[in-house]
Amino acid sequence: MLAALTGAGLSAAAGLNAYIPFLIVALMARFSDVITLPEQFAWIESEWAIGGAAVLLLGEVVFDKIPVVDHINDAVGTFIRPASGGLIFAATQAAEDFEQGSSFMADNPWIGVVLGIVTAGLVHTGKAVTRPVVNASTMGIGAPLVSTAEDTASVGLSIVAIFFPIIVFVLLILMLWGGIVLWRKARQRTREREAAVTAYYG
Repeated sequence: MLAALTGAGLSAAAGLNAYIPFLIVALMARFSDVITLPEQFAWIESEWAIGGAAVLLLGEVVFDKIPVVDHINDAVGTFIRPASGGLIFAATQAAEDFEQGSSFMADNPWIGVVLGIVTAGLVHTGKAVTRPVVNASTMGIGAPLVSTAEDTASVGLSIVAIFFPIIVFVLLILMLWGGIVLWRKARQRTREREAAVTAYYG
């Protein structure tokens, strides 16, 4: 159960930023004993994987904070974020079960891949749907603020998923609630602006 929560938390974090949970898992696996990846996922902690993810993360952090460009970034992320979520879910599930002496997830990595893809995909969809509304309601000013909040949430959720997985369920509920509230407020501001423009020119 805890292993599933860890995988769910990391894949949800990947839905916000594909490279943050990947790097956190890779660095912890390489430089600590917190995560021990099984052989089929050992490449994640390689130098080239860490270096490549770091470069991609830099691009993600920059592009996601620029209005209009962030929409293109989200379009690209439609493929990358769920894939990252599926990979990290499968890797950490296999690592957890491997340490406990069970090879089920290691022998059936597709289960973690599917669960991770679905979780990350749902979070990504919420992000991609909410961002245009936020940008429109704030004239683009909200893009860097919301993006920074998403990156921070991705880091926090990744760390909690690894060290305090029991809290992940609560955080996912709070994320859902926060996304709905943000979307509703942004939609309300957009409607008020449209009504004001209509009244002015009408």
